[in-house]
Amino acid sequence: MLARLQQAITLGALVLALAWAVWAWRAGHPAWAVVGVVLLLCGHALVLGLEFVLLARVAAGDAAGRAEAGQLLRAWAGESLAAPRVFCWRQPFRSRCWPDHLPAEARGRRGVLLVHGFLCNRGLWNRWMARLRADGVPFVGLDLEPVFGDIEDYAPLIERAVRRLEQATGLSPLVVAHSMGGLAVRHWHALPGNAARLEHVVTIGTPHHGTWMARFALSRNGCQMRLRSPWLKALAAREPASQGSRYTCYYGNCDNIVFPPSTAALPGADNRHLAGVAHVHMVERFEPWEALAARLAAAPGAGARRT
Repeated sequence: MLARLQQAITLGALVLALAWAVWAWRAGHPAWAVVGVVLLLCGHALVLGLEFVLLARVAAGDAAGRAEAGQLLRAWAGESLAAPRVFCWRQPFRSRCWPDHLPAEARGRRGVLLVHGFLCNRGLWNRWMARLRADGVPFVGLDLEPVFGDIEDYAPLIERAVRRLEQATGLSPLVVAHSMGGLAVRHWHALPGNAARLEHVVTIGTPHHGTWMARFALSRNGCQMRLRSPWLKALAAREPASQGSRYTCYYGNCDNIVFPPSTAALPGADNRHLAGVAHVHMVERFEPWEALAARLAAAPGAGARRT
C-alpha cells in the first residue's frame, strides 16, 4: 500500500512540475517556470530545514550534546539528498528488487532480519540487501502493514519472519531496525517465549523513549511514539532487566525526527553516537553496517564483508 501511495505522490509531483513549466514558459515567464519546478521538486528540503530548526531548539540541553551549526547544515544537506532516493525511488519503485534470500545452503549460517520504520517499507534496506545477497547471508526484509496501525499489531509479522529465518538457518537471527521498527522488535522481543530467539538487535534512530516530533502525530503508532508515552512506559515495564544487553543503539545529535537525541539510547545497551547524521541518512552510514558485519563475522558460517 505504501509503495503505491508513494508512487502516486512522486509521479503526481513530476506531472505537476512539468505542467507548471510548460504553462509558465508559454505564458512568457521562464523564470517562474524554473522557480516553480524547483519548489515542487525540492520543496522537501524546506520542510527538512524546519525540522532541523526545531531540533536545534528542543535538543539544546540534551545529554548527547548540542549539535554545531556546521553539523546541522551538513546533516540537512545529506538528508535532503537521501530523502528523494528513499521516498521517491527505492520505496515506491524498487522495494521488491531484492527478494528475501533463504537458500538451501543457509542451514547453519546466521540470518538477518531487516525492519523499517514509520512511513517506510523494505525498499529502505536495498543497499543492505544487495550487500547481504552478495555475501550469501540469509535475510528477510519485512514490510510493516498497516502503515498507520498499532505497533503491537506488527508482532505477528515479525514472528513469521523470525520463524522463517529460524527454519532456514537453524539459528536465532540478527536484527537491524530503523526508527519505529526498533519499537516493534522490542514489543515482539518482550512477549513470552521470545527473549532468547534473537541473537542481537541493532537499532538506528529508534525513539526508545519517544520523540518530541510525535506530538504532531495523529495515527495510532505515531501517538505511541510520543515522549515517554504510556505505551512506551508499559513496554519498558514488560522487558527483562537484561534485555538491553542484546541491543546496539545508534543515536545522533542531528537526528531531525527522533529528538532530543538521547531518547534513541536504551538502558543497558551498547549506545553509539552518530554525530552530524540525520534520521534517514543514518541507514546509509557505514557504522551500523560495520556493527552487523562484526556480528556476522563471529557467527557460524561466513560473515559479511566490511565496506
